[in-house]
Amino acid sequence: MKQINSYIDSVFYKQDSLLEEVLSSIKENGMPSISVSPSSGKLLTMLVAISGAKNVLEIGALGGYSGICLSRGFGRNGQLTSLELEDKYAQLAYNNLTKAGFGDQVSYMTGAAIESLEKLVNENKRFDFFFIDADKGNYENYLNYCLKLAEPGAIILADNVLQRGSVADPSIEPRHSTEVMKKFNETVANHPQLESILIPIGDGLTVSKVSK
Repeated sequence: MKQINSYIDSVFYKQDSLLEEVLSSIKENGMPSISVSPSSGKLLTMLVAISGAKNVLEIGALGGYSGICLSRGFGRNGQLTSLELEDKYAQLAYNNLTKAGFGDQVSYMTGAAIESLEKLVNENKRFDFFFIDADKGNYENYLNYCLKLAEPGAIILADNVLQRGSVADPSIEPRHSTEVMKKFNETVANHPQLESILIPIGDGLTVSKVSK
C-alpha cells in the first residue's frame, strides 16, 4: 500500500510550495504530522470542484493542509467551516488559510466537535460537502451529525479508514482504531441514506453521497 501511494504521489502530485510550507509549519509547532497525503489532498480539491459544493464543513483542522485543499475546490465562491479541538491548531490553520488567500472564507469553531456540531444543528445550518478527519472513536457520531446537517445530494468524506491496511489484511498488526474503522466502513457501506465507496488512496478515504 505504501509503495502504491508513493507511485501515485510521484506521478500525479506536482510540487506545491504553499502546501510544503504548511507541513513545515505543523512540524515547527510541534504538532503531529498527520495531514492527508498529497494525492488525498488533490482528491479533496477535485471532489469539491466536481460536486460544485459551496458550503463545506471540516471536522479536524490540524494546521490547515486539508482546509486549503478543500477551499481550492470552491475557489472564491464558497465558505469553509472548520471544527478543531485545539485553539493553537485552529490559529495555525487560519494563518495558513490566510496565506493561501482564503482567510475571509473560513471560520473556526474550537472545542469538542460534538458540541460544535450540536450548535450547528440547533442553528439549522446546512452544508453540501463534509470532510471527517478527527478522533476515530467518534466517526459514527460525526457521520450522524453530518447527515443532520446535509443538503440533499451532499458529499461526505472520511479519512484514515484503512488504518494502514490493517482493516483488510490480518497479517498487518492491528492499530488502535482498526476495529473501529472496520465497523465504520460497514456502517457507511450499508447506510440507507448513503451511496458509498472506499478509495484506497493515502490511508483510505470513504466517499459517500447523501440520498436526495
